[in-house]
Amino acid sequence: MLPDLESLRCFEAAATHLSFRVGAKAVGLSPAAFGDRIKRLEQQLASALFARTTRRVELTPAGHHLLPQARLVLAEAARCARVVHERGAVPYELTLGTRFELGLSWLTPALEPLRAAHPERTLHLVFGDSEDLVARARDGLLDAVVTSARLTAGGLAYEALHDEDYAFVGSAKLIARRPITRASDAAQHALLDVTADLPLFRYFLDAGARREPWSFARVEYLGTIGAIRLRALQGAGVAVLPRYFVDADLRARRLVRLLPKRQLQRDAFRLVWRAGHPRSESLRELAADLQRLPLA
Repeated sequence: MLPDLESLRCFEAAATHLSFRVGAKAVGLSPAAFGDRIKRLEQQLASALFARTTRRVELTPAGHHLLPQARLVLAEAARCARVVHERGAVPYELTLGTRFELGLSWLTPALEPLRAAHPERTLHLVFGDSEDLVARARDGLLDAVVTSARLTAGGLAYEALHDEDYAFVGSAKLIARRPITRASDAAQHALLDVTADLPLFRYFLDAGARREPWSFARVEYLGTIGAIRLRALQGAGVAVLPRYFVDADLRARRLVRLLPKRQLQRDAFRLVWRAGHPRSESLRELAADLQRLPLA
């Protein structure tokens, strides 16, 4: 059984005045009722809190240990009566998962405007692989994930944030030497992608009216779009990459678009969270804030 607040209040008064008579007067109880409160607390805690003689009252070692905690509990209890009348938003925290490139290029710079929009909201970021992060959000280990990964599992809710457009690109110097105007030109180039199932190049392949035999000289799997972009800039191969991630390179003509008339399939960034999350409304509010922030 937990100690009741009135008994703690009596204990604190007796410890402050080192007198049951003065303590009883301070809390407005008769000496007998005051003594009963102290006795009940000692029984609940199975410890003597005071050493009493006919002349003096002293705290026992157990009483000395209890006093600062009792004062803290009483202060927090008093605050309970005040906070229900306070105005303003209640502070809260959310932990978001994201892949490295998106987190560094967009979400991290967005933290300041997001904080300005809602000072009561604190956002934490966790970087990792999209599939793992979505699984952690589904298991309640993260509040939400920002991802463009296709969602196949149930038990998730989401809000779309931004369309994710893609471009088939290569370094300007490489393409000047070995242009790509048709599928057969792929034999002169390496393809750069994330994994062996070519998830990025499929945005190009699946956009074609007919399946063309794109056979590259070799394929490099690099794991992240950051590494793919660097290898493309080095002239090591061609790749399909998110437009937001290579727009600056395209404007500076470090990279050029290949077969620009073909409209690649697009995806969308989503804020994904576990269905039934206790802060679902806060997450929808966050999604609306993210929708107003353009991709970097």
